[in-house]
Amino acid sequence: MPFDYFVIFLALLAGLLLGLLAGFFWFSKGKGISRALQAEIDGKEQELQQLAVQLSQKRSEIKAAEVEAKSTAKEIIAEAKLQANELESKQQKEQARLEEKEKGLDEKVKEVERQRTALQREQQDITELKLELKDAQQQHRSALEKVAKLSAEDAKTELKHELTEEFSGFFAQEVKLLKEKAKEDYEEEAKNLLAQAMQRYASEVATESTATIVQLPSDDVKGKIIGKEGRNINAFEMATGVDVIIDDTPGVIVLSGYDLARRYVAKLAMEKLVQDGRIQPARIEEIVAKMKEQVGKMMLEFGKRATEELGIAGYSQDLLKIIGRLRFRTSYGQNVLKHSVEMANLGRMIAAEIGADESVVVEGCLLHDVGKALDHEVQGTHVEIGVEICKRYKIRPEVIHCVAAHHEDIPMQSAEAFVVAAADAISGARPGARRESIEEYFRRLKELEEVAKAFPGVQRAFAISAGREVRVYVDTAQVDDLKQQQLAKDIAQRIEKELTYPGVIKVNVIRERRVEEMAK
Repeated sequence: MPFDYFVIFLALLAGLLLGLLAGFFWFSKGKGISRALQAEIDGKEQELQQLAVQLSQKRSEIKAAEVEAKSTAKEIIAEAKLQANELESKQQKEQARLEEKEKGLDEKVKEVERQRTALQREQQDITELKLELKDAQQQHRSALEKVAKLSAEDAKTELKHELTEEFSGFFAQEVKLLKEKAKEDYEEEAKNLLAQAMQRYASEVATESTATIVQLPSDDVKGKIIGKEGRNINAFEMATGVDVIIDDTPGVIVLSGYDLARRYVAKLAMEKLVQDGRIQPARIEEIVAKMKEQVGKMMLEFGKRATEELGIAGYSQDLLKIIGRLRFRTSYGQNVLKHSVEMANLGRMIAAEIGADESVVVEGCLLHDVGKALDHEVQGTHVEIGVEICKRYKIRPEVIHCVAAHHEDIPMQSAEAFVVAAADAISGARPGARRESIEEYFRRLKELEEVAKAFPGVQRAFAISAGREVRVYVDTAQVDDLKQQQLAKDIAQRIEKELTYPGVIKVNVIRERRVEEMAK
C-alpha cells in the first residue's frame, strides 16, 4: 500500500509540472524563452522521464510480488486443507473408538444389572433358608428339651460344669504356661532395670530412733528440771509440747512426743538449760523460743540441701521449710526426707532408662510425702495435704498428678506417676529401710493370716518372711487346680483392699495330696 501512494504522488507531481509549463508557455506567448529557462525545462523533462521509468519498474515489481503472493497463498491454503483433512480423519476414528467403548460399557452395565438381580434372588433364597433352618433348629431344640427334660440354659450350665471338672487340670496348666510365657518377655528386663537403679544408688541403711534421750551431768540436775512444785517441768512441757519422763535411770531423762521436730526443739532447749544451769519458767520460755527459731533455720537449710542435691530450683522459702520439716518426720522408723531424696535418685535412673521426664519424676519423688510434714496439724490424708501444698506453691500439674497418684488414690495417667510409685516401693521395701513396733508387727501378721483363712477351702495360712509372704494350704477335695489360681488372685486382691503394709506381699497357695497306706 505505501508503494501505491508513492506512485500516485509521482503522477500528481508530474501533472503539476506539466501544468506549470503549459501555463508559463501560455502567459509568455510572443516572448522569447531564455536559455536558462529552457535548460531547466529540459532538466525537468528528463526527471519526469526517469520518474516514468521508475514508475514502470515499480509496477513490474508490484506485479511480480502479487504473483508470488498468490502462489504462496495457494500453497498455504493447500497445506491447511491437507491438515484439516487429517484432523477430520483422526476425529472420525476417535469418534468411532469412543462409540465402540460406549457400546462395550453398555453391555457391561447390562451384565452387572443381570448379576445384581441374580444375587438379590440368591440372597432372598438364603434368607428364606436361614429362617427355615432357624425354625427347624427351634423345633429340634424343643424336641430335645422334651426328651431330656432340660432347658437350653440348664444344659449349658451342666455342660460347663462337666467340662470344668473334667479339664480343670488342663486349663490350669495352660493358664500357667501362658503366664510364664508372658512373664519371660518383661520380667527379666524389669528386674535388671530395677537392680541397676538400686546398685547405682547405694545409700546407707539406717532408721531414725523415735526415742529422744537427753544426757545429764548428774542426777542432781533432775531436781532443778522438776522445780518447786513441778513449775519448771510444767513450764517446759507447755512451751515445747512434749512430755518429760524422769525416772530412776541414772544420768538421763526421756522426752516423749509424736512430733519429732518438737522433740528436737525440746532436746536442744533442755541441753542448753542444763548447760546454763538457770532453769526457771521465764528462762525456759526464752530458750525454747530461740531453739524454735534455730530449728526453723535448720528446716530451711535441710530443704535447700535436698533441692540442691537433686538439681531443683525455683522453690519458695516457705516450701523449702516444709520440705526441710520432713527431716523431723518418720514413717515406720524411716526418715521421710531421706526416703524422698533416695526415691528421687532411684526415680531419675529409672526414668532415664525408660525415656520418661526425669525432672517431673525427681520433683514428684521429693514432694510425694510432703503432706506428712503437716498431717499432725491439718485434717486429711498426707496425699490430700500434699496436693494442696503443691497447688498453693504453683507446682506443675504433671508433678501434682504424681503426688496424688503415688498410693493409687486416683488412676495413674502418666509414665512418670508409675515411676514415682515404683521408686516409693523400692525405697520403702529394701531391707532395713523401715521398722515398726513389735505389737504392730504381730498385729499385721495376724490380720494377714486371718484374711487368707476367711476363704472357703483354706485349711491353714502362715505369714512368713516378716510378713512379705503368706503361705496358704488348701483342701484338695474342695479346691482343684483351676480354683487354686483364682483363689490366689482373690486373696491378693482382698489383702490390697483391706490391709495396710509396706512393700509387696507374695501369696503362695499350696495344694498337695498325701496318700498313706500301712504295710502289715
